[in-house]
Amino acid sequence: MTRYKSVKGGVRKKSGLAHRKSLNDSLEGEVKAFLLDEGQLHTYDDLTKVNPVTPTTVLKCLQARYRAKVFYTHAGCTLVALNPFQPVPDLYSLDVMKEYHCAPQPQESKPHIFIVAEEAYRNVQGQVEPVNQSLVVSGESGAGKTWTSRCLMKYYATVAASSSLMKSQDTVERIEKRVLDSNPIMEAFGNACTLRNSNSSRFGKYIQLQLNRSQLLVGASVQTYLLEKTRVAGQPVNERNFHIFYQAKDCFDETVEAMVHLGINAEKQGHIFRILAGLLQLGNVIFCSAMDESQPCDLEEKSKDFMHRCASLLCVPVEELQTCLRVRTLRAGKQSALFKPCSLADCSVRRDCLAKVIYAQLFEWLVTFINDSICADNSTWCNFIGLLDVYGFECFQFNNLEQLCINYANEKLQQHFVAHYLKAQQEEYVSEGLEWSFVKYQDNQGCLDLIEGIPTGVFSLLNEECLLNRASDAKQFRVRLEKELSDNGSMSWDKFSKQPHFTVAHYAGKVSYQIEGMMEKNKDPVPPELIHLLQKSENPLLHQLFADRDPVGQGTRGLRQVVTVVSKFKNSLENLMKILHSTTPHYTRCIKPNTDCRPLTFKKEEVIMQLEACGIVETIHISAAAESGIDPNPQNRVCSQRAFSIQCCWHRHKQRRRHAMRRACTLIQAGKYRSCDCTDFVLVLQALMDSLAEAELDDAEDLQEAMPTELDPILRARGSVQLSSIQEPVMVRGWPMGLALASAPTITVSMTATGFQKMMSVMACLNGHCFRSGDYKVETNQFKQGVASIRAQPRGSIKLHYQRSPLLYADLHPDHKRDGVTGLNQILLEST
Repeated sequence: MTRYKSVKGGVRKKSGLAHRKSLNDSLEGEVKAFLLDEGQLHTYDDLTKVNPVTPTTVLKCLQARYRAKVFYTHAGCTLVALNPFQPVPDLYSLDVMKEYHCAPQPQESKPHIFIVAEEAYRNVQGQVEPVNQSLVVSGESGAGKTWTSRCLMKYYATVAASSSLMKSQDTVERIEKRVLDSNPIMEAFGNACTLRNSNSSRFGKYIQLQLNRSQLLVGASVQTYLLEKTRVAGQPVNERNFHIFYQAKDCFDETVEAMVHLGINAEKQGHIFRILAGLLQLGNVIFCSAMDESQPCDLEEKSKDFMHRCASLLCVPVEELQTCLRVRTLRAGKQSALFKPCSLADCSVRRDCLAKVIYAQLFEWLVTFINDSICADNSTWCNFIGLLDVYGFECFQFNNLEQLCINYANEKLQQHFVAHYLKAQQEEYVSEGLEWSFVKYQDNQGCLDLIEGIPTGVFSLLNEECLLNRASDAKQFRVRLEKELSDNGSMSWDKFSKQPHFTVAHYAGKVSYQIEGMMEKNKDPVPPELIHLLQKSENPLLHQLFADRDPVGQGTRGLRQVVTVVSKFKNSLENLMKILHSTTPHYTRCIKPNTDCRPLTFKKEEVIMQLEACGIVETIHISAAAESGIDPNPQNRVCSQRAFSIQCCWHRHKQRRRHAMRRACTLIQAGKYRSCDCTDFVLVLQALMDSLAEAELDDAEDLQEAMPTELDPILRARGSVQLSSIQEPVMVRGWPMGLALASAPTITVSMTATGFQKMMSVMACLNGHCFRSGDYKVETNQFKQGVASIRAQPRGSIKLHYQRSPLLYADLHPDHKRDGVTGLNQILLEST
């Protein structure tokens, strides 16, 4: 028995354990008390209102809302979307879109995906830096990402074209229709039915919706990532090939109609469908061993008809097709070619390779065609809203290179979320002086180092193995991984497993990857004989797909270039992350309530795993603490709340001020490029000064009281100031009117009334531009139009600071071919 004694000036032994137990008991009591009122749990539209914030309380609230058929819930900066697994048409109607688009404060409305869309759209309208926006839709396979992205596209196509000022409404409708019609085509050729999802995206896509200066939708572009082309050659048990192969009976008319609207005419459609039919026939071809081992493999009797049909549909000679699939061509330097019969396994590999390379090239051509059809000219758009829809985290019974790449992409997106919000937000609170205790969150950097590390990451070692001119050995590669990466805590091995594998501890859970076949998939070799054959095709589209492709993959010096699958995927993913980091992100977490895709069925165990994996609970902790303060002392909590309110007001004030300045530049340029009369230009400047003064000076009344009651009669009579008549020289900077000139010098003028600084700045600027004759007078709005923006006299010299202006959007005639901008956008004035 352990005795506890009091220690003078100290604490009891093991008091820490007792204290933690007391806290746990207290927390458990709070959770029970919170959950007692289950009838009200569905009313919590923002999970930051949950108290206390625990996985249990968050889960119960989501369950209650799901039972009440409420599928969206705020979680701080993130929107949680629960998949209902049934149509809910009234939730996405045109009236609902208008309701959120016209709401004065959409955030105060019921949680909805349209709130996220509208917030991003208003950020573009307000030109809040960074102006470009990204909507990141994440979640497991079957959680509803594709549907959510579809709703977002429909929303922008509606609200960004409804108030169009363009001359032709037909043009607007054509753009809207084409952008929306890209969806059914991409889904038909890139989505498939899997065990987890009947409409699973088997590729990643980032759609940029292009907006002009009036924030109207003028075009779009699509970037795709890692199409799962292996599905063409074979599918897991109870799964299907891509939708397009089944649409002869289902949704075919919708796909054809979308093709027509995008400009894919009947002739091109015929070429596409003949290629697809040829692939279906090719999949039925089965080889058998020849009686003589020195001869090529034979075809099964039924397969001979399939081979002929395939050759006919692909428009290639049937004899050459059979030869390419059954005979390997060997070349040694400049010697004549040698022909070697392929083994039975190699024949099947070549058949599958042919199907995969044709489908992959066809899919790439479709994406290019869609972009050519819907992408706007660079001169017509200036900002974009990006929609990211990528494959969700995957863990199957057998996982290979495809799942490794997919889960790696999810790791990168999770890191982006952590870096942008969980980490950066807390660091901002600390830098602003708030009393803050960091909320712990899962950092997945170790897992990323394991996969992408150089030179000993999984990808690096895999590429190195593929570059070696030797047969792949799964067991040998497993030994190499264990030797190089045994110190990384994110990797482990099952020593009792008979199959070579490695296990990675991802942020969403552990996944075991089979090594067998991984090197071959990474190399993704295409026999040159197949490329030569397809280049001879009489199908115009099929010939076009391979006309410029180098069959042997040689560079300019004759050295073979090996570009692996993981290298291409990693590079494309890094480019995507650069885009995301340069935009303002908005997060939507799609949650899958059950794995059976059954309507209104909520499995708590499955949901809680998703909540913990994506860091929702930590997000709520940080958001809730930022709003209410985390110190248990009520007085400190009140201080934190007040400090937070003050900071919000200050940030809002700075944003209003920045917006006024940018709008000022737009107005000035509009006057400049109109080549208007100088008198009109003066009116623009005077109106501009009033707007700036109103936005910049919250204490205008105090300044007005501080102004001298008696002014110089000469000044009142003239309404303008002769520079030569004023004593006491001071330095004045030309701000913000200096932005209106292509070259604004440092100017020294004389003045007696400090209240005239802004007027003097205007006169000095205009004196160097188009008012040198002195025929025009500029009246200061201090006398008649109200209080101007009055600043303290600058002391010392004034510097002109030249830098590339962020005001590209203000240029009415942007030239994207130049490295920078000149003239109006080039000058920013700062005092030292």
